[in-house]
Amino acid sequence: MASTTTRVLRLLSLLQDRSYTGRELAERLGVTERTLRQDIQRLRELGYPVHAERGAIGGYRLGQGAKMPPLLLDDDEAVAVALAVGLAEDGSTGIADIDASLTRALAKLQQILPKRLQRKVTTLRSATAVGPATIGSREPDAPVPAATLTVVAGAIRDGATLLATHADTETETEVEPYRLISWRRRWFLVAYDLGAHAWRALPVADLIHVRFASRRFAARSLPDDDLVAFVLREVAQTGWKVHARVTVLAPAETVIARINPAVGVVEAVDSHTSILVTGADAMETLAIYLSMLMMDFRVDGPPELVAHIRTLARRYTEALDR
Repeated sequence: MASTTTRVLRLLSLLQDRSYTGRELAERLGVTERTLRQDIQRLRELGYPVHAERGAIGGYRLGQGAKMPPLLLDDDEAVAVALAVGLAEDGSTGIADIDASLTRALAKLQQILPKRLQRKVTTLRSATAVGPATIGSREPDAPVPAATLTVVAGAIRDGATLLATHADTETETEVEPYRLISWRRRWFLVAYDLGAHAWRALPVADLIHVRFASRRFAARSLPDDDLVAFVLREVAQTGWKVHARVTVLAPAETVIARINPAVGVVEAVDSHTSILVTGADAMETLAIYLSMLMMDFRVDGPPELVAHIRTLARRYTEALDR
C-alpha cells in the first residue's frame, strides 16, 4: 500500500477530475472505504472542500471553499499554465496591479517544475516574442498544436533547419527558423526560406506538418532588429485574406502615431497625405478598422471594400434620417 501522503495526493488528483462514489475511489486507491473516509477527512483539514452526497447517484466531489488550496497539475497542464502566464507577463495585460501577481505565480510554478518540464517551457518562452495590442476587432483564432510549437522552438534553440509543409500548396520547403511571434492569438514563424531565398513570416497554423531537417545553420543577419515589427509588416502586406491600399488625408507621422507602425505600412505622399497598406481576414473587419482611424481617407482598392463602405455609409445615413 502506498504511503498515506502519496495516497492522499492521488485522491486529490482524482477528485479534481470529476465526482466518484466511495466504492470507486476505494478500488482505485486500493484501500478500504474506512481508510478512504479518513483520507477525505485529511484533505478537508488541509483546506480542500470535499463534498459528500448520499443516495444511489451520490459520491464525493471537490467543491469551492473559503480559501485557495494548492492545486495538482499533470505535466501538460503545468506546461500550459507556465506558458500562458509567461506570455501574459511578456505582453501587456492592460489590467492594473496584475503584473506583479503574474511574476510571483510564474516564479512559484517554475520553482517546482521538474527539470524536463522546465526545459520545455524555457525553450518555448525563449523562442517566442509577443506582438502588441492593436486597434480593431480581433481576427478569428488560428490554434496551433502544442507539439508543433515544441518542434519549432526546439529547432530555433538548436539552430537546426525545419522541413515545413504549407497547407495551401502541400509542398515541403526547408527553412531556417529564428523566432516565434505570438500576436492576436496567432503564431508566426520568422524564418529564412532556403527555396525562395527570402525572409518569411510564416503563419504556423498554415503548416500542416513540421519536422526537423538533418543540418544545422549559421545565423544570418536578421531582416529587422525588431522581429515583431517585421512580422506585423509582413502580415499587413501579405498575411491577410483581404488587403487594402488607402490614401489617408493626414501626414504619415500622424497615421503612424495613431495605428502603430507595425500594423501596416505607411508611406508619405506629401506633407498632408500618406498611403496605408493594411489588411484583415474579413472585409467587415477591415471596414471597421478604417473607421477607427478617425481620419479622412480614400480607399484605393480593392473594389469590394469600396462597395462595402458605401453600403455602411448608406445604412448609417438612413439610421440618422429616421
